[in-house]
This record gives sequence, C-alpha cells and structure tokens, in this order.
Amino acid sequence: MSKYRLIVHTDPKSPISEAYRTLRTNIQFSSLDNPIKTMVVTSAGPGEGKTTSVMNLAVTMAQFGSRVLLIDGDLRKPALHKIFAISNELGLTNVLVGEQDYKEGVSPTHVERLEILPAGVIPPNPSELLASNKMKQLLNKVREDYDFVIIDTPPAAVVTDASVLSAVADGTVLVCASGQVPIEGAKRAKELLENVNANIIGVILNKIPTDQKGYSQYYYYHYYREDSPKKNKKGLKINGRFAQSYSAKY
Repeated sequence: MSKYRLIVHTDPKSPISEAYRTLRTNIQFSSLDNPIKTMVVTSAGPGEGKTTSVMNLAVTMAQFGSRVLLIDGDLRKPALHKIFAISNELGLTNVLVGEQDYKEGVSPTHVERLEILPAGVIPPNPSELLASNKMKQLLNKVREDYDFVIIDTPPAAVVTDASVLSAVADGTVLVCASGQVPIEGAKRAKELLENVNANIIGVILNKIPTDQKGYSQYYYYHYYREDSPKKNKKGLKINGRFAQSYSAKY
C-alpha cells in the first residue's frame, strides 16, 4: 500500500470508519425507487481528499457484501493504481479506444469483492473519451456485472470530465474540504454539475478537525476508545499530516 490509508480496512472501529458506513447507508437509501448503481465522486478543487474518500467508500461497500468496481476516471492524474499497487498498463483508456474488453483491465484487490479498473495510459483527449458512446456502453455493462460502481474523477471546477461522467451516471457526490474550499468554489462546482442535469445525491464534508467533534462522534469515540492505549485527545492523525474526520450531508 501507499501513503494513503484505507482507514475502514485498517481501523474499522474508528469514528471515521463509522462515518463512511453512515455514508454508505445514506447512498443506498437515497433513491429506493431507482437504486444508485453507478456513482461519480468529484470535488471542487484539488487536495480535498476526494480519492481517499472514493477508496474508503468502495471498501465499505465491499465489506457490506456488495460486488464493487472502482474505476479511475481521472485520465489526467490517475492515482488508484499506485494506491492499490496494481498495473496501469491496461485500463479505462484501452477500453474506450476499443483495444480490449473491460474485464481484461480489471484487477482484484486485497479487499474481498472489490475490483479496480485503472485509468490506463494518459490520453491527449480525456474529456472526449469520457463523453464517447464507448463510455456509455461500458457503464451499461458494468451495471449488469457489479452491485455498485464508483468512478473517481478530476475536480469539477477545474476540468469538464466530472460533469461529462455525471451526465450518464446514476448519482454524483461532491467532496468539500472543511476550511479549505472557498464557498464560491463549491457553489461553482455544484452549478457545473447541475448544468448537465447531474443527480447530486449528497456532499462529503471532509477534513473536519476531530477536536470539534459533535455529540454523536464524542459518544462513539469514547465507546470504542475508552480502554485504548492509542487514545489521542487532540484527535486522529491521518496520513501523518493532519487531523481530519468525515461526515455526509443528505
């Protein structure tokens, strides 16, 4: 594994892991008449924890018993192959240019029921590839083969890739970093997604300092951590750099 931490896998009793499980439940019940099977995850700008949120959500879905496919739709700065230590030689771009069936590019992970389709070779025309009929056909195929498909994309306010994919996916989640993203930036990303009639099902509020815990997180933290020698009154330190938490608002 890389420096990125799969917190729901390595520390399933943490408050952050519980927040991801709450997010999973909210997504599953967000549309009972039309279940969400394909979902785009994006952010307003870079560095908001989007990819970390994507992979932890995917692991949480797989732990619940769903067969999950995680697609790296960031054809500009792909990262999932590095995080899960898999080859990026064959991936999404190869499928979209007609070189291979998508199953040839899918790799298993150390998490049961979770598979990954990496980005593949970085193309000169990411937006055009993602807007192609091949991409629509791929999504139709994976809907049949998996219980849940999550697509990691570049920031919505930076390039059009997330909007292109949100137009054909069942739902979109926007990741916003607390105290980092300007409110106008978050609004701009939301407007761009709404312009393509994206089904925005919710927002992940990310990087919340854990010394600002609400009452539910307080009780959960002390319920599990009362006897733990690793208890840290100042909060949980993630990636060795900052204290953060995750919550979802629907």
